[in-house]
Amino acid sequence: MTATFPDLHMSPRLLAPGGTPADFPTHEQRYGPLRYDAPEPLLRLIAESGLTGRGGAAFPVYRKLVSVADAGRRTGRTPVVIANGAEGEPASRKDKTLLHLSPHLVLDGIQVAAAATGAQEAYLAVEEGASHLESALTHRRDPVPVKVVRLPKRFLSGQSSALARYVDGDTALPAYKNPPIRERGVNRAPTLVQNVETLAHLALIARYGPDWFRSAGTPAQPGSTLCTIHTQGSEVRVVEAPFGTPLHRLLPLHGTSAVLLGGYHGTWLPTPQAAELTLDATTMGAGVLATLPTTHCGLAETARVLRYLALQSAGQCGPCLNGLPRIAAAFATLATPGPQGTNRTDIARWSGLVEGRGACHHPDGTVRLVRSALTTFASELDAHAQGFCTATDKSPLLPVPEEN
Repeated sequence: MTATFPDLHMSPRLLAPGGTPADFPTHEQRYGPLRYDAPEPLLRLIAESGLTGRGGAAFPVYRKLVSVADAGRRTGRTPVVIANGAEGEPASRKDKTLLHLSPHLVLDGIQVAAAATGAQEAYLAVEEGASHLESALTHRRDPVPVKVVRLPKRFLSGQSSALARYVDGDTALPAYKNPPIRERGVNRAPTLVQNVETLAHLALIARYGPDWFRSAGTPAQPGSTLCTIHTQGSEVRVVEAPFGTPLHRLLPLHGTSAVLLGGYHGTWLPTPQAAELTLDATTMGAGVLATLPTTHCGLAETARVLRYLALQSAGQCGPCLNGLPRIAAAFATLATPGPQGTNRTDIARWSGLVEGRGACHHPDGTVRLVRSALTTFASELDAHAQGFCTATDKSPLLPVPEEN
Protein backbone atom coordinates (compact mmCIF):
# COMPACT_ATOMS: atom_id res chain seq x y z
CA MET A 1 0.00 0.00 0.00
CA THR A 2 1.25 3.51 -0.77
CA ALA A 3 0.23 6.81 0.69
CA THR A 4 1.17 10.48 0.74
CA PHE A 5 -0.01 12.43 3.75
CA PRO A 6 -2.23 15.29 2.52
CA ASP A 7 -1.07 17.70 5.24
CA LEU A 8 2.49 17.63 3.89
CA HIS A 9 1.41 20.06 1.14
CA MET A 10 3.35 18.33 -1.60
CA SER A 11 2.03 16.44 -4.59
CA PRO A 12 3.70 13.04 -4.96
CA ARG A 13 6.64 13.29 -7.31
CA LEU A 14 7.74 9.69 -7.71
CA LEU A 15 4.79 7.35 -7.23
CA ALA A 16 1.99 6.90 -9.74
CA PRO A 17 -1.31 8.18 -8.31
CA GLY A 18 -3.94 5.69 -7.21
CA GLY A 19 -1.52 2.82 -6.73
CA THR A 20 -1.76 1.82 -10.39
CA PRO A 21 1.46 1.08 -12.29
CA ALA A 22 2.14 3.65 -15.02
CA ASP A 23 2.72 2.26 -18.50
CA PHE A 24 4.96 4.18 -20.90
CA PRO A 25 2.26 6.37 -22.52
CA THR A 26 0.84 7.25 -19.10
CA HIS A 27 4.34 7.99 -17.82
CA GLU A 28 5.11 10.38 -20.69
CA GLN A 29 1.72 12.03 -20.37
CA ARG A 30 2.35 12.72 -16.70
CA TYR A 31 5.99 13.81 -16.83
CA GLY A 32 6.55 14.77 -20.46
CA PRO A 33 9.30 13.40 -22.71
CA LEU A 34 12.79 13.01 -21.29
CA ARG A 35 15.24 15.62 -22.53
CA TYR A 36 18.69 16.37 -21.19
CA ASP A 37 21.77 18.33 -22.19
CA ALA A 38 25.32 17.25 -22.93
CA PRO A 39 27.31 15.90 -19.95
CA GLU A 40 28.78 19.18 -18.68
CA PRO A 41 25.53 21.21 -18.49
CA LEU A 42 23.72 18.14 -17.17
CA LEU A 43 26.26 17.73 -14.39
CA ARG A 44 25.87 21.42 -13.49
CA LEU A 45 22.12 20.94 -13.11
CA ILE A 46 22.65 17.96 -10.84
CA ALA A 47 25.22 19.85 -8.74
CA GLU A 48 22.83 22.79 -8.33
CA SER A 49 19.98 20.50 -7.31
CA GLY A 50 21.81 19.23 -4.23
CA LEU A 51 20.53 15.69 -4.84
CA THR A 52 21.99 13.10 -2.49
CA GLY A 53 21.77 9.32 -2.73
CA ARG A 54 18.64 7.66 -1.39
CA GLY A 55 20.28 4.27 -0.80
CA GLY A 56 21.46 5.03 2.72
CA ALA A 57 24.75 6.94 2.50
CA ALA A 58 23.26 10.32 1.41
CA PHE A 59 26.39 10.97 -0.69
CA PRO A 60 26.17 13.88 -3.18
CA VAL A 61 25.14 12.41 -6.53
CA TYR A 62 27.03 15.02 -8.54
CA ARG A 63 30.34 14.00 -6.95
CA LYS A 64 29.67 10.34 -7.60
CA LEU A 65 28.85 10.94 -11.27
CA VAL A 66 31.90 13.13 -11.80
CA SER A 67 34.24 10.60 -10.20
CA VAL A 68 33.02 7.84 -12.54
CA ALA A 69 33.18 10.08 -15.61
CA ASP A 70 36.71 11.22 -14.70
CA ALA A 71 37.83 7.63 -14.16
CA GLY A 72 36.49 6.74 -17.59
CA ARG A 73 38.51 9.48 -19.25
CA ARG A 74 41.62 8.68 -17.23
CA THR A 75 41.56 4.93 -17.89
CA GLY A 76 40.15 5.01 -21.40
CA ARG A 77 37.45 2.53 -20.38
CA THR A 78 33.80 3.32 -21.02
CA PRO A 79 31.88 3.51 -17.71
CA VAL A 80 29.03 1.17 -16.74
CA VAL A 81 25.86 2.11 -14.84
CA ILE A 82 24.11 -0.22 -12.38
CA ALA A 83 20.71 0.75 -11.00
CA ASN A 84 20.49 -0.77 -7.54
CA GLY A 85 17.00 -2.10 -6.86
CA ALA A 86 18.11 -4.97 -4.62
CA GLU A 87 16.53 -3.65 -1.41
CA GLY A 88 17.91 -6.45 0.71
CA GLU A 89 16.73 -4.62 3.86
CA PRO A 90 13.78 -6.77 5.01
CA ALA A 91 11.89 -3.85 6.56
CA SER A 92 12.06 -1.68 3.42
CA ARG A 93 9.59 -1.68 0.55
CA LYS A 94 10.21 1.72 -0.99
CA ASP A 95 12.34 0.62 -3.94
CA LYS A 96 10.09 -2.32 -4.81
CA THR A 97 7.07 -0.01 -4.69
CA LEU A 98 8.77 2.57 -6.89
CA LEU A 99 9.81 -0.03 -9.46
CA HIS A 100 6.29 -1.46 -9.50
CA LEU A 101 4.43 1.84 -9.83
CA SER A 102 6.90 4.04 -11.75
CA PRO A 103 9.37 1.80 -13.59
CA HIS A 104 9.83 4.25 -16.45
CA LEU A 105 10.94 7.02 -14.12
CA VAL A 106 13.78 4.78 -12.94
CA LEU A 107 14.59 3.75 -16.51
CA ASP A 108 14.71 7.44 -17.47
CA GLY A 109 17.12 8.05 -14.61
CA ILE A 110 19.40 5.30 -15.87
CA GLN A 111 19.63 7.09 -19.22
CA VAL A 112 20.40 10.41 -17.51
CA ALA A 113 23.15 8.79 -15.42
CA ALA A 114 24.59 7.15 -18.52
CA ALA A 115 24.64 10.49 -20.35
CA ALA A 116 26.33 12.21 -17.40
CA THR A 117 29.07 9.59 -17.07
CA GLY A 118 29.53 8.62 -20.71
CA ALA A 119 28.34 5.05 -20.08
CA GLN A 120 27.20 2.88 -22.98
CA GLU A 121 26.11 -0.12 -20.92
CA ALA A 122 23.59 -0.29 -18.06
CA TYR A 123 22.02 -2.84 -15.73
CA LEU A 124 18.97 -2.81 -13.48
CA ALA A 125 19.53 -5.23 -10.58
CA VAL A 126 16.53 -6.50 -8.60
CA GLU A 127 15.58 -9.38 -6.32
CA GLU A 128 12.02 -9.53 -7.63
CA GLY A 129 9.80 -7.96 -10.29
CA ALA A 130 12.24 -8.65 -13.12
CA SER A 131 9.53 -9.73 -15.60
CA HIS A 132 7.59 -6.52 -15.01
CA LEU A 133 10.71 -4.45 -15.70
CA GLU A 134 11.71 -6.46 -18.75
CA SER A 135 8.23 -5.86 -20.14
CA ALA A 136 8.57 -2.12 -19.50
CA LEU A 137 11.85 -2.06 -21.42
CA THR A 138 10.21 -3.48 -24.55
CA HIS A 139 8.16 -0.28 -24.88
CA ARG A 140 11.19 2.00 -24.89
CA ARG A 141 13.82 3.00 -27.44
CA ASP A 142 16.70 4.15 -25.27
CA PRO A 143 20.16 5.12 -26.54
CA VAL A 144 21.89 3.00 -23.87
CA PRO A 145 20.69 -0.61 -23.62
CA VAL A 146 19.57 -1.77 -20.16
CA LYS A 147 19.70 -5.37 -18.99
CA VAL A 148 17.66 -6.57 -16.01
CA VAL A 149 19.69 -8.72 -13.60
CA ARG A 150 18.02 -11.04 -11.08
CA LEU A 151 19.83 -11.02 -7.73
CA PRO A 152 19.87 -13.67 -5.00
CA LYS A 153 17.74 -12.70 -1.99
CA ARG A 154 20.36 -11.78 0.56
CA PHE A 155 20.89 -8.77 2.79
CA LEU A 156 24.25 -7.98 1.17
CA SER A 157 23.25 -8.52 -2.48
CA GLY A 158 22.77 -4.79 -2.94
CA GLN A 159 26.12 -3.78 -1.45
CA SER A 160 27.81 -1.89 -4.28
CA SER A 161 30.89 -4.06 -4.75
CA ALA A 162 28.85 -7.26 -4.32
CA LEU A 163 26.47 -5.99 -6.96
CA ALA A 164 29.27 -5.19 -9.40
CA ARG A 165 30.83 -8.62 -8.84
CA TYR A 166 27.51 -10.35 -9.50
CA VAL A 167 26.86 -8.39 -12.70
CA ASP A 168 30.38 -9.39 -13.73
CA GLY A 169 29.48 -13.07 -13.34
CA ASP A 170 30.92 -13.65 -9.86
CA THR A 171 29.20 -14.30 -6.53
CA ALA A 172 27.28 -11.48 -4.85
CA LEU A 173 29.80 -10.93 -2.07
CA PRO A 174 31.43 -7.63 -1.06
CA ALA A 175 34.93 -6.98 -2.36
CA TYR A 176 37.68 -5.18 -0.49
CA LYS A 177 37.78 -1.46 -1.10
CA ASN A 178 40.87 -1.07 -3.29
CA PRO A 179 40.45 -0.24 -6.03
CA PRO A 180 36.91 1.13 -5.55
CA ILE A 181 34.34 0.15 -8.16
CA ARG A 182 34.11 3.74 -9.36
CA GLU A 183 37.62 3.07 -10.67
CA ARG A 184 37.30 -0.60 -11.61
CA GLY A 185 34.07 -2.53 -11.50
CA VAL A 186 32.14 -4.42 -14.18
CA ASN A 187 34.51 -5.63 -16.91
CA ARG A 188 37.25 -3.67 -15.08
CA ALA A 189 35.54 -0.44 -16.17
CA PRO A 190 34.60 2.50 -13.92
CA THR A 191 31.17 1.60 -12.55
CA LEU A 192 28.41 3.76 -11.13
CA VAL A 193 26.08 2.00 -8.67
CA GLN A 194 23.10 4.19 -7.86
CA ASN A 195 19.93 3.47 -5.92
CA VAL A 196 16.76 3.35 -8.04
CA GLU A 197 15.03 6.09 -6.06
CA THR A 198 18.02 8.36 -6.61
CA LEU A 199 17.79 7.70 -10.35
CA ALA A 200 14.09 8.53 -10.38
CA HIS A 201 14.87 11.91 -8.81
CA LEU A 202 17.61 12.37 -11.38
CA ALA A 203 15.08 11.91 -14.19
CA LEU A 204 12.89 14.67 -12.74
CA ILE A 205 15.80 17.07 -12.25
CA ALA A 206 16.76 16.57 -15.92
CA ARG A 207 13.20 17.50 -16.88
CA TYR A 208 12.34 20.32 -14.50
CA GLY A 209 15.63 21.66 -13.20
CA PRO A 210 17.23 22.24 -9.80
CA ASP A 211 14.92 25.05 -8.66
CA TRP A 212 11.89 22.80 -9.03
CA PHE A 213 13.64 20.03 -7.13
CA ARG A 214 14.57 22.43 -4.32
CA SER A 215 10.97 23.61 -3.96
CA ALA A 216 10.50 20.67 -1.56
CA GLY A 217 12.60 19.84 1.46
CA THR A 218 15.03 22.21 3.18
CA PRO A 219 17.87 24.37 1.81
CA ALA A 220 20.43 21.97 3.29
CA GLN A 221 18.52 18.82 2.28
CA PRO A 222 16.37 19.52 -0.75
CA GLY A 223 13.76 17.25 -2.28
CA SER A 224 11.50 14.47 -1.09
CA THR A 225 12.19 10.89 -0.10
CA LEU A 226 10.35 7.60 0.13
CA CYS A 227 9.87 6.01 3.55
CA THR A 228 8.57 2.61 4.59
CA ILE A 229 6.32 3.00 7.61
CA HIS A 230 5.74 0.16 10.12
CA THR A 231 3.15 0.63 12.85
CA GLN A 232 1.47 -2.14 14.79
CA GLY A 233 -2.04 -2.97 13.61
CA SER A 234 -1.63 -1.19 10.27
CA GLU A 235 -0.56 -2.32 6.84
CA VAL A 236 2.99 -1.41 5.90
CA ARG A 237 2.94 1.84 3.92
CA VAL A 238 5.32 3.59 1.56
CA VAL A 239 5.10 7.34 2.02
CA GLU A 240 6.69 10.18 0.05
CA ALA A 241 7.57 13.21 2.16
CA PRO A 242 9.89 16.22 2.00
CA PHE A 243 13.02 16.35 4.09
CA GLY A 244 12.41 18.43 7.18
CA THR A 245 9.02 16.84 7.87
CA PRO A 246 8.56 16.19 11.61
CA LEU A 247 8.60 12.46 12.30
CA HIS A 248 5.49 12.74 14.46
CA ARG A 249 3.55 13.72 11.32
CA LEU A 250 4.57 10.47 9.66
CA LEU A 251 4.27 8.10 12.63
CA PRO A 252 1.58 7.68 15.28
CA LEU A 253 3.70 7.79 18.44
CA HIS A 254 1.01 7.32 21.07
CA GLY A 255 1.44 4.04 22.91
CA THR A 256 5.02 3.52 21.69
CA SER A 257 8.25 3.33 23.64
CA ALA A 258 10.78 3.63 20.81
CA VAL A 259 11.24 4.24 17.09
CA LEU A 260 13.58 2.36 14.77
CA LEU A 261 15.04 4.94 12.42
CA GLY A 262 16.76 3.79 9.22
CA GLY A 263 16.23 0.03 9.28
CA TYR A 264 18.36 -2.85 10.52
CA HIS A 265 21.56 -0.84 10.12
CA GLY A 266 19.85 2.11 11.76
CA THR A 267 19.21 3.24 15.33
CA TRP A 268 16.64 2.84 18.08
CA LEU A 269 15.49 6.09 19.66
CA PRO A 270 13.23 6.64 22.67
CA THR A 271 9.85 7.99 21.54
CA PRO A 272 10.25 11.42 23.23
CA GLN A 273 13.53 11.94 21.38
CA ALA A 274 12.09 10.76 18.04
CA ALA A 275 9.12 13.10 18.48
CA GLU A 276 11.51 16.07 18.34
CA LEU A 277 13.23 15.01 15.10
CA THR A 278 12.56 15.70 11.45
CA LEU A 279 13.11 13.60 8.35
CA ASP A 280 16.87 13.83 7.82
CA ALA A 281 18.93 12.32 4.98
CA THR A 282 21.86 11.61 7.28
CA THR A 283 19.85 9.37 9.61
CA MET A 284 17.28 7.80 7.30
CA GLY A 285 19.45 4.88 6.15
CA ALA A 286 17.23 2.51 4.18
CA GLY A 287 14.24 4.82 4.62
CA VAL A 288 12.57 2.72 7.33
CA LEU A 289 10.50 4.14 10.18
CA ALA A 290 9.10 1.59 12.65
CA THR A 291 7.42 2.11 16.01
CA LEU A 292 7.81 -0.21 18.98
CA PRO A 293 4.62 -0.47 21.05
CA THR A 294 4.97 -0.33 24.82
CA THR A 295 3.64 -3.91 24.87
CA HIS A 296 6.72 -5.28 23.10
CA CYS A 297 10.30 -5.88 24.22
CA GLY A 298 12.88 -3.92 22.26
CA LEU A 299 15.63 -6.29 23.37
CA ALA A 300 13.78 -9.31 21.98
CA GLU A 301 13.12 -7.53 18.69
CA THR A 302 16.75 -6.47 18.40
CA ALA A 303 17.98 -9.98 19.20
CA ARG A 304 15.88 -11.41 16.34
CA VAL A 305 17.30 -8.85 13.92
CA LEU A 306 20.89 -9.39 15.08
CA ARG A 307 20.66 -13.14 14.59
CA TYR A 308 19.41 -12.50 11.04
CA LEU A 309 22.22 -10.02 10.32
CA ALA A 310 24.84 -12.43 11.63
CA LEU A 311 23.50 -15.21 9.42
CA GLN A 312 23.41 -12.89 6.42
CA SER A 313 27.04 -11.81 6.66
CA ALA A 314 29.39 -12.74 3.85
CA GLY A 315 31.67 -14.59 6.27
CA GLN A 316 34.75 -13.38 4.40
CA CYS A 317 36.49 -11.51 7.19
CA GLY A 318 36.91 -11.78 10.94
CA PRO A 319 34.33 -9.18 11.98
CA CYS A 320 31.56 -11.02 10.12
CA LEU A 321 32.80 -14.57 10.56
CA ASN A 322 33.45 -14.37 14.29
CA GLY A 323 32.38 -11.00 15.68
CA LEU A 324 28.75 -10.74 14.58
CA PRO A 325 27.73 -14.28 15.65
CA ARG A 326 29.27 -13.68 19.09
CA ILE A 327 27.51 -10.34 19.46
CA ALA A 328 24.19 -11.84 18.34
CA ALA A 329 24.51 -14.77 20.77
CA ALA A 330 25.42 -12.52 23.68
CA PHE A 331 22.55 -10.15 22.88
CA ALA A 332 20.14 -13.10 22.80
CA THR A 333 21.16 -13.77 26.40
CA LEU A 334 20.43 -10.15 27.33
CA ALA A 335 17.02 -10.48 25.66
CA THR A 336 16.16 -13.42 27.93
CA PRO A 337 15.22 -12.54 31.53
CA GLY A 338 17.80 -13.99 33.91
CA PRO A 339 21.51 -13.79 34.72
CA GLN A 340 23.44 -11.70 32.19
CA GLY A 341 26.99 -12.47 33.24
CA THR A 342 29.53 -10.33 31.41
CA ASN A 343 27.48 -10.07 28.22
CA ARG A 344 26.96 -6.30 28.37
CA THR A 345 30.67 -5.56 28.65
CA ASP A 346 31.53 -8.31 26.16
CA ILE A 347 29.17 -6.83 23.56
CA ALA A 348 30.64 -3.36 24.06
CA ARG A 349 34.18 -4.71 23.67
CA TRP A 350 33.40 -6.86 20.63
CA SER A 351 31.57 -3.98 18.97
CA GLY A 352 34.71 -1.87 19.18
CA LEU A 353 36.78 -4.71 17.71
CA VAL A 354 34.62 -5.27 14.61
CA GLU A 355 33.82 -1.65 13.79
CA GLY A 356 35.60 -0.31 10.72
CA ARG A 357 37.45 -3.58 10.06
CA GLY A 358 35.20 -5.41 7.62
CA ALA A 359 35.40 -5.70 3.85
CA CYS A 360 32.11 -3.76 3.78
CA HIS A 361 30.03 -1.72 6.23
CA HIS A 362 27.88 -4.63 7.40
CA PRO A 363 29.63 -4.92 10.78
CA ASP A 364 29.48 -1.13 11.26
CA GLY A 365 25.74 -0.98 10.61
CA THR A 366 25.10 -3.92 12.91
CA VAL A 367 27.11 -2.32 15.70
CA ARG A 368 25.15 0.91 15.24
CA LEU A 369 21.92 -0.97 15.92
CA VAL A 370 23.44 -2.79 18.91
CA ARG A 371 24.71 0.35 20.63
CA SER A 372 21.44 2.20 20.17
CA ALA A 373 19.51 -0.75 21.63
CA LEU A 374 21.77 -0.93 24.70
CA THR A 375 21.13 2.77 25.34
CA THR A 376 17.44 3.02 24.43
CA PHE A 377 16.43 -0.15 26.28
CA ALA A 378 18.74 0.28 29.29
CA SER A 379 15.88 0.10 31.79
CA GLU A 380 14.61 -3.10 30.17
CA LEU A 381 18.11 -4.54 30.44
CA ASP A 382 18.00 -3.91 34.16
CA ALA A 383 14.58 -5.57 34.39
CA HIS A 384 15.86 -8.63 32.51
CA ALA A 385 18.86 -8.85 34.84
CA GLN A 386 16.38 -9.09 37.72
CA GLY A 387 14.55 -11.94 35.99
CA PHE A 388 11.50 -10.34 34.44
CA CYS A 389 10.41 -8.60 31.22
CA THR A 390 7.97 -5.68 31.05
CA ALA A 391 6.56 -6.77 27.67
CA THR A 392 3.04 -8.21 27.62
CA ASP A 393 3.03 -9.20 23.95
CA LYS A 394 5.66 -11.75 22.91
CA SER A 395 4.65 -11.95 19.24
CA PRO A 396 7.36 -10.97 16.69
CA LEU A 397 6.98 -7.45 15.33
CA LEU A 398 9.74 -6.56 12.85
CA PRO A 399 9.93 -8.57 9.62
CA VAL A 400 12.77 -11.10 9.65
CA PRO A 401 12.95 -13.59 6.74
CA GLU A 402 12.81 -17.27 7.57
CA GLU A 403 16.10 -19.11 7.49
CA ASN A 404 16.80 -21.15 4.37
